[in-house]
Amino acid sequence: MIVIVVVVLAVASGDGDETTTSAPSKAATERTPQETSSQDKTREPQGERADLTAFQLDDRSQAGITNIWVVWTIKNSSSEKSDYSWDWEAVEAGGTRLTNGSQLETDVRPGQTVRGEYPTTLESVKGVKLNITSFNRTVSY
Repeated sequence: MIVIVVVVLAVASGDGDETTTSAPSKAATERTPQETSSQDKTREPQGERADLTAFQLDDRSQAGITNIWVVWTIKNSSSEKSDYSWDWEAVEAGGTRLTNGSQLETDVRPGQTVRGEYPTTLESVKGVKLNITSFNRTVSY
């Protein structure tokens, strides 16, 4: 009977966060501990999704040539070597999807921070919002 309860609880908790959430803004990810409000201290943790500490657009365009990338930072807060995968979309203010993609970081050791980047087909960052549409962390072997 105990085994059935454990299996039901494991299935009910799911493997990942499948909700659509906005990517953390640069301002939100660069707060120092002194800038953390008391409300933030009492907020429930975001679980594995909190390991994606920064995900934003980086406009490297120069001399009339568009060059916009998505950049991210992941910090493994678990006690196991992990693989991360997530889907994202860039939407304009009216809600129209401009582009989307999937990213992967593998073999991130406990406590390790990794940074990554990927080019986009966006023509501008003005009025563009990034959303994480799915996020998963799995144990790396």
